[in-house]
Amino acid sequence: MNASSPAPRARTLRPSGPLVIEIEGVTKLYKMGAEIIHALRGVSVKIHRNEYLAIMGPSGSGKSTLMNMLGCLDTPTAGRYEFSQKNVATMVDDELAEIRNREIGFVFQTFNLLPRSNALHNVELPLIYAGLGRAERLEKARHALENVGLGDRMFHRPNELSGGQRQRVAIARALVNSPSIILADEPTGNLDSKTGEEIMELFEQLYEQGNTIIVVTHEEDIARHARRIVRLRDGLIESDNPVE
Repeated sequence: MNASSPAPRARTLRPSGPLVIEIEGVTKLYKMGAEIIHALRGVSVKIHRNEYLAIMGPSGSGKSTLMNMLGCLDTPTAGRYEFSQKNVATMVDDELAEIRNREIGFVFQTFNLLPRSNALHNVELPLIYAGLGRAERLEKARHALENVGLGDRMFHRPNELSGGQRQRVAIARALVNSPSIILADEPTGNLDSKTGEEIMELFEQLYEQGNTIIVVTHEEDIARHARRIVRLRDGLIESDNPVE
């Protein structure tokens, strides 16, 4: 680093809060014709509020299956999964949908925005499903967009926004319900490296503001923005260590 370069930003490490996710001895089997695929083989992991966690692993390691499990998009074949002390493994579809809508904010690699709707409407969608009135929805959606630096773009449609701005809209949508955790799947996968760094800087700010963040990625430099990295291989946790 030369003399004119800015000093690196200090990395905040917030104290862990109460246990929000506990997975113990979880296995997941899939049938592919006559073949049985062991996607997870007795995985155990605990995640507390205030954590910033990255999940890493090569293709076939089980990280996507674990992500789907954490996001209540799938249930274990065996083992225990508790979310805020509720047994997810025994929940019916309606109960799982309630957790997905109210407790988990999803950020996807492909943004998943409605192309004909402006940013404000895209962000307020979870609040419509939650049954909030229009005035309250709009206020919360505006605040969420301002929080990610898009207060001046709320009436733009996705095709009028850059890739980085579209991902910020997706992050605002994830935040709008004040979820227990933000679950981000390859959040920089469709972005150039500069824009990707800007998005990771935004995650840093959200972590410092009190959000619990789980990032699923195959990129080492993205994972190292987190404070803890869980590495998977062949359906097992290979390591679970703080980022130094």
